[in-house]
Amino acid sequence: MILDWLLSPLDYPFMVRGLIAALLVGVVCATVGTYVVLRGMAFFGDALAHAILPGLAVGYLVGGGAREPLFWWGLLAAVLTSMGIGWVSKGARIKEDTAIGILFAGMFALGIALISTARSYTVDLTHFLFGNVLGVSSGDLRLMAIFGGLIVLMILAFYKEFLVLSFDPTLASTLRIPARFFEYLLLVLIAVAIVVSLQIVGVALMVAMLITPAASAYLLTHRLPIMMALAALFGSLSGVVGLYLSYYLNVASGAAIVLTCTAFFGAAWALRGILTHIRQGRAEQRSAAA
Repeated sequence: MILDWLLSPLDYPFMVRGLIAALLVGVVCATVGTYVVLRGMAFFGDALAHAILPGLAVGYLVGGGAREPLFWWGLLAAVLTSMGIGWVSKGARIKEDTAIGILFAGMFALGIALISTARSYTVDLTHFLFGNVLGVSSGDLRLMAIFGGLIVLMILAFYKEFLVLSFDPTLASTLRIPARFFEYLLLVLIAVAIVVSLQIVGVALMVAMLITPAASAYLLTHRLPIMMALAALFGSLSGVVGLYLSYYLNVASGAAIVLTCTAFFGAAWALRGILTHIRQGRAEQRSAAA
């Protein structure tokens, strides 16, 4: 019965495409999200996910409702917004979180205004906000695989540079690492990861895929390679388990995936508490024996 339960959804091609997409997104978002968590950029990720809405709206209106232009227009909006946040926060006399808040609110409002000009904007806005993983096409999968692969390759290629910048900016200056270039590169990688993942969980829930798997892994280890591996595992498992729950419980797929991510975080938090208690008990026993 368990085998039937696992294989039954695979009779539908849209479920197979959705599962592959969920796996890809889980790995890509968790890998990038590791740096988001370490650098305290959760607000940036959330803001950027909402700020790409104008690009999606323009793509939707220009394409007459077709899905193909959405990726490219969303990608353009994400990259421009990420660069804009970096430019405003570095060049103006305001803090980064203020720049993020200004651009986030303005871009999100612009996106809603543009989408509201379409007759069927209520349905379309729902897909943008909460995702439509079961609507993933073969073309969407190709784009996810190409850009997701590029993101992972960039993270691996510049692993040392991102590591030094995340933990010791002073050492980065000593080693003459071009900090500004890698700061902007990381912003762009986060932006691309958000666009790649948009159809899975949507704008409203996107930050969970970036933050929660990485935060779960952070509770269990302080070594960056292990953290990345665990985050990718949690992210991909959340995508697959969440999609199965969505299929059998008849709930929104994006919400099911995010709730599964949250459940993994709860399990990791509980496991960390148990391990901490065990270590404290052993330390007390050694102290008593001495």
